Amino acid sequence: MHVVITLFVLLLTSLPCAARVWSARWIAVPGAPPEAAGVYHFRRTFDLAARPARFPVHVSADNRYQLFLNGERVALGPARGDLFHWRYETVDLAPRLKAGRNVLAAVVWNWGEHRPLSQISARTAFVLDGDTAAESAVNTGTDWKCFRNPAYSVLPLKREEIRYQYYVAAPGEQLRAADHPWGWESPEFNDSSWQPAEIITGACSRDWTKNEVPGDCHGPWLLVPRNIPPMESKPERLGSLRQASGVEPPAGFPGRSRPVTIPANTRARLLLDNERVTTAYSEFVLSGGAGARFSVRYAESLWVPGTNKKANRDDVEGKEFRGLRDVFLPDGGRVRTFRPLWWRTYRYIELDIETAADILTIDDIRATFTAYPFERKATFASDGPPDLTRILEVGWWTNRLSANEIYQDAYYEQMQYVADTRIESLASVFETGDARLMRNAIEQLDSTRTADGLTYSRAPSSLYQYTPTFSLLWIGMLHDYWRYVDDPEFVRSMLPGVRSVLGWFARQQREDGTLAQLPYYNFLDSGRKWDGHALGPYELHLLQGYQWAADLESVLGSPDRARDDIAAAAKLKASLQRVYWDAGRGLYADDAAHTVFSQHANALAVLTGVAEGTVARDVMERTVSDAKLEQATIYFRYYVHEALAKAGLGDRYLAMLGPWRKLLALGVTTWPETDADESRSDCHGWGDHPNFEMYRTVLGIDSAGPGFSRVYIRPALGTLTRASGAIPHPRGELRVRYSLNAGSLDAEVVTPVAGYFEWRGIRRELPAGTSRFTIQPRERAARARGSQRR
Repeated sequence: MHVVITLFVLLLTSLPCAARVWSARWIAVPGAPPEAAGVYHFRRTFDLAARPARFPVHVSADNRYQLFLNGERVALGPARGDLFHWRYETVDLAPRLKAGRNVLAAVVWNWGEHRPLSQISARTAFVLDGDTAAESAVNTGTDWKCFRNPAYSVLPLKREEIRYQYYVAAPGEQLRAADHPWGWESPEFNDSSWQPAEIITGACSRDWTKNEVPGDCHGPWLLVPRNIPPMESKPERLGSLRQASGVEPPAGFPGRSRPVTIPANTRARLLLDNERVTTAYSEFVLSGGAGARFSVRYAESLWVPGTNKKANRDDVEGKEFRGLRDVFLPDGGRVRTFRPLWWRTYRYIELDIETAADILTIDDIRATFTAYPFERKATFASDGPPDLTRILEVGWWTNRLSANEIYQDAYYEQMQYVADTRIESLASVFETGDARLMRNAIEQLDSTRTADGLTYSRAPSSLYQYTPTFSLLWIGMLHDYWRYVDDPEFVRSMLPGVRSVLGWFARQQREDGTLAQLPYYNFLDSGRKWDGHALGPYELHLLQGYQWAADLESVLGSPDRARDDIAAAAKLKASLQRVYWDAGRGLYADDAAHTVFSQHANALAVLTGVAEGTVARDVMERTVSDAKLEQATIYFRYYVHEALAKAGLGDRYLAMLGPWRKLLALGVTTWPETDADESRSDCHGWGDHPNFEMYRTVLGIDSAGPGFSRVYIRPALGTLTRASGAIPHPRGELRVRYSLNAGSLDAEVVTPVAGYFEWRGIRRELPAGTSRFTIQPRERAARARGSQRR
């Protein structure tokens, strides 16, 4: 087990979330442009007669900050949100305080026009507020000193550098060491030349009754407590050196700390391999090298020159490097640590080093891994091929890297899209039982709803984007949360958003329930866009929306609205059967003219119950065997696989994992955006669905009541004869073990809640606790004969 070093050890995530009165003021560096890119430092020296037992403070900034106490980093933030939900962290400084002189120091930065699309901003500012009068001496105001750092400049990633791939994440950084105030965070640093901070405005709680003037707020940030835990932070080292020119590093570099000397007036290049994709704060410790240029580039994989193909990710020979760049310009000082302000995503790191007249020594290269602190609790074992375990391992690592303060792709966008997040959050909940990031995503997406009723396709986002079906999938996320997480009051609080989304769609519907049009950007699957007339799959998504909403309303909302949703679903369902069913092909078309057919429409027809019983089974048989249908990519295969299970064909699931096996053969360590060789992103969490379907479909563990209050277990073992596993449940752990012998199934189930077990048409009631039983072939035959007589 690895040792985790948490930089947020002082962060109090268990404090009550009640609104508070803020006494501190937002501050900035006088004369600094409020919205331009820049890096700023703040310091506050204070004395204590004795070390206190508690010293909680509340801290935030725009865009980002790192907080240090007596030279040690104690917090990073704020957790991403929007101006109406601006997060602050609560930190107990007491363990790091001492009697006498203490120094709080913060670095605050603004990416300006180059900030990521997921980064909301009003202007550069910093605030820190003592919890009570006892801590008020450190409140931000003119007692804080500040400095605008001229050493930093932004290095935006140009689209032509990555062959015009879409990139909207953080920019690269250049740091000129000669202009940097080295040691600025330490108590020994002399800040006498720094100027007093400028007060911008008062700090405001989102609960306006707690502000200085109730109901009024002059600042743009409405502060709310951080609602997710601090990110995991642990040391990490690069695995191997793959290429070198201009210098010969010592044996063991970079896996172990081994100094590398770059002679004067030398050009050197090193290609380093982490051996799997990671998300980390890279750290480069350098000495000497005045006048040198130390360039670092980061990539998930290397590219076949002149193409958007990657081939095998383990291969580096004959490939080219594309990616985000950081540049460090040494000043000749000793043991300078260059660490970007924001974490980087990479498997490969390319160092391009040019020295001048001074020798440069790379004292060390290391990193600090960062991601949401998920702890894997689910287990799976079987007598199946080893690649099943490998698929789960790669999916788990993909899920880790796709989860930071929000769900995201790790490299190119770092944005929380609904379609991706729905799958990623289900994988997280089944593997860990931790639904806090899922709840955060649902809430953030709901907060983007505009007057017409739709959510954005992604949140947080400084640029609006509407994808109407994503608003429907947001309802699906809420429905998933309701099924698997025991948190009914939160789900109830989201029902106004559900009603608003369906209200928007109702205004687009004809009398028979079908859609007259679908404006905005319409996404169905990776690489496929609405062509103006093939509305069938989108209408089927709408049917799902009504069905999900009816479930939620009937239990937590309005019975009248539930009846309305059921009626709307019934009308639309009948129309879809009439318009899209093609009896000749035994399939559902995408368009009314029956010129386009896809796996997508047919999977959704089964999931929504437009096709049921033997028709559903026949439809899915054709859906997975007819190569003429438009094929689902790795993302939408989730819905295809779910439809197979619903149609009673769950035993096919393991045979459907060919695309994942193909990717394993290409050396991937995380699931790419698509299973095609021209996948842009190599770490895209929407390919993680095996990390819940192995439990939900193969082991058959599913929820049969709100909040997992009852369990429904229906294994679909396929070719397996032995399988076992466990998942975390809101009330404990749920474990199963199966053995198939000569057609008989021996089963053991340990469940914290009651429910039922079903296998090949035989159903058994399950009490809470441990159950062991055998289902015999003759029992199945007897049941079948009884069914025929009836």
